[in-house]
Amino acid sequence: MMRIDILTVLPEMIEGAINSSILKRAQQKGLVEFRLHNLRDYSTDTRHHRVDDYPFGGEAGMVMQIEPIDRAISELKSQRDYDEVIFTSPDGEQFTQATANELSLKQNIIILCGHYKGVDYRVREHLITREISIGDFVLTGGELVAAMIADAVVRVIPGAIGDEQSALSDSFQDGLLAPPVYTRPAEYKGWRVPDVLLSGHERNIAEWRMEQSLERTKRLRPDLLK
Repeated sequence: MMRIDILTVLPEMIEGAINSSILKRAQQKGLVEFRLHNLRDYSTDTRHHRVDDYPFGGEAGMVMQIEPIDRAISELKSQRDYDEVIFTSPDGEQFTQATANELSLKQNIIILCGHYKGVDYRVREHLITREISIGDFVLTGGELVAAMIADAVVRVIPGAIGDEQSALSDSFQDGLLAPPVYTRPAEYKGWRVPDVLLSGHERNIAEWRMEQSLERTKRLRPDLLK
């Protein structure tokens, strides 16, 4: 069973995502275990449970302190070994389907959600193994990113979804965008489903899907073809 521990100051932002749909069923099947840890529980400020402070040098914004993060990670590591300690950061490596596939093979993962202005840089220098970004933009915190990583990783674990071939045919699994998909009715308001998909000819359908994947990738994401 995979275990994913998520360190955050806003666990309520993640609870709904990990307890719904595929992630909920994956837990029920015993494929993954999620543990949410509120970093405020590791604060040395017993009155207000603060985990942030003003940055040295006078820059605007607040910075997450190293001590609560170190205490949380150290406690978890005292109980088991972790394959990765991931920090969600806008300047980390770009998260891709290949990253999700790779992480799905891990046993234990910690995800540290960034917040405020960022974290004390010593966290990034000494406590984490990997930084991951979902794009060139800034969010209020890394909670949504952690939920997205969890979803992308868990859904490719064998058994997480009913039809495993469905996950394998998703966009980006073969480096291309997925081809168009259709369902009943075959005609609606004069808009017809391509005849080849109604033909029952598996080879022609496979060729059509590949052609469509290449065309859509060239048109929408030409960078993938490089």
